[in-house]
Amino acid sequence: MAKISPLAFIDPEAKIGENCEIGPFCFIDKNVEIGDNNILMNSVTLLSGTHIGSGNTLFPGAVIGAVPQDLKFKGEESTVVIGDNNRIRENVTIHRGTASKGTTKVGSNNLIMENAHIAHDCEVGNGIIMGNSTKLAGEVVIDDNAILSAVVLVHQFCRIGGYTMVQGGTRTSKDIPPFIMAGREPVSFAGLNIVGLRRRQFATNIIDNISHAYRLIYQCNLTVAEAIDQIRQEVPMSKEIEYIIDFVANSKRGIVR
Repeated sequence: MAKISPLAFIDPEAKIGENCEIGPFCFIDKNVEIGDNNILMNSVTLLSGTHIGSGNTLFPGAVIGAVPQDLKFKGEESTVVIGDNNRIRENVTIHRGTASKGTTKVGSNNLIMENAHIAHDCEVGNGIIMGNSTKLAGEVVIDDNAILSAVVLVHQFCRIGGYTMVQGGTRTSKDIPPFIMAGREPVSFAGLNIVGLRRRQFATNIIDNISHAYRLIYQCNLTVAEAIDQIRQEVPMSKEIEYIIDFVANSKRGIVR
């Protein structure tokens, strides 16, 4: 049975799962679905089109499902879909999609810190940390297990690769490939995220191969196409190397240099 404060407003059409806790001054709109075992602290707002899985904790002031800040948005039906076991901290805003994709997606097991913003049609994966006041513009893609430190600003349509570490205060209008650290001003490649990879128990030979691939990309004065050809010739193939090649080859905005 859900534990709901009498000071919360829940539209009769909203669907609330089992064992949820909903604090005072929460607002839950129609066309909202919440799974089991969620905790909504006081003053959380869930607007129409919000679908949330199970085991999430939403802290005071979070607003999920507001209409996009996109002048192309014409009131079309769209959604925000959030997975399981996320911690969404104070004053986080996550906007629903537009006609472009229709859905803003946030996966599972993420920590989204205070005052962060996820704009329309973003795709945020699993196991991600977004630091305080980090902002994602529209249609940004964040791959699994990336860490974005505080006050990171990501331009629309960018992609951040998995297992990256992005320095606090970074602004990027380019894609950031997987397994690396990125920072400085302007943003640039700052080495392999060796500590993060070791913490994730990547094998030493895999880390060495990833390092070899990025030496070819960043330190050998090769074009991207030439670097990819050299990687295929010199580096033992694995899912990690294939991921790097696919990411770099298909980058639409170009990778940070």
